[in-house]
Amino acid sequence: MIGGSQKITAVREYLTQVAGFNSHVLITGETGTGKELAAAMLHERSPRAAHPFISLNCAAIPDTLFESELFGHEKGVFTGADIRRAGLFAASSGGTIFLDEIGEMPLTVQSKILRVLESREIQRLGSTRSLPIDVRVVAATNQRLEELVGQGKFRSDLFYRLNIARVHLPPLRERKEDIPGLIAHFLTILNAQMGRQVVGLEAEVHDCLMDYDWPGNVRELRNVLEATLLTIQSSMIGYKDLPEDYQAKFSRIQSKPFQERERLVSALAATNWNVSLAAKQLDWSRMTVYRKMEKYGLDRPHVSLALSV
Repeated sequence: MIGGSQKITAVREYLTQVAGFNSHVLITGETGTGKELAAAMLHERSPRAAHPFISLNCAAIPDTLFESELFGHEKGVFTGADIRRAGLFAASSGGTIFLDEIGEMPLTVQSKILRVLESREIQRLGSTRSLPIDVRVVAATNQRLEELVGQGKFRSDLFYRLNIARVHLPPLRERKEDIPGLIAHFLTILNAQMGRQVVGLEAEVHDCLMDYDWPGNVRELRNVLEATLLTIQSSMIGYKDLPEDYQAKFSRIQSKPFQERERLVSALAATNWNVSLAAKQLDWSRMTVYRKMEKYGLDRPHVSLALSV
């Protein structure tokens, strides 16, 4: 997990603290923030690291196949079941199973997951025999499970069972100071994969990537860099090397520097130039405020007091 910001450092520390226990974990965060990466890190730092880490995207499984995927089935139990299937819970025994986008799981399957967590046993489709398992469940979602519980779309008992150790991954716009490190990391990986020798960004491109809010988060940043390296001919990424749709997005951002400067000045003035309070008001990081103060040449005004007798 790349980054030295306070928020991502706190995430790493929390994952390290809970890794050694068997408690189930719920990871929340927007799409693209790295929930599977966090789950893998949790597994790798746990006593279960020598055993399997198996991932399942609940949003990608048809309702009719959930039970077979998770618990397995006996031969001949349904059309196409030509062999016995172990299922992902059995396959991950001793290790960790990661249930991504668990908010998409059907209610009927939720009840069976709850039973597995409570009994530590599974039962294959078509079998009358229960099998003991030793699995740690890490679940993740980009939805508000509390709201789904209130709407009757997610079981409250399963929510409370999963919500023992909980960690929230911050969106990239809340930790922009991590962007340079992420860029360097991704360029190293992409250069090796694509046979490129890109060493960095021109200043204009760097400013664009720092100013953009990244609704797709870390995944979007990586994808933009990969798309750029597909066609680049130089060792430095220039503005014209970026994908055309991002050139258009960044152009719109650059066309509003006056508005951004005015927002920054207003927030600083309203908080008596307290950077932390201004950052909170703007929903920026402190590093972003400092960077933009430097960009716009803003310094805290020095007021001299004249005493007259």
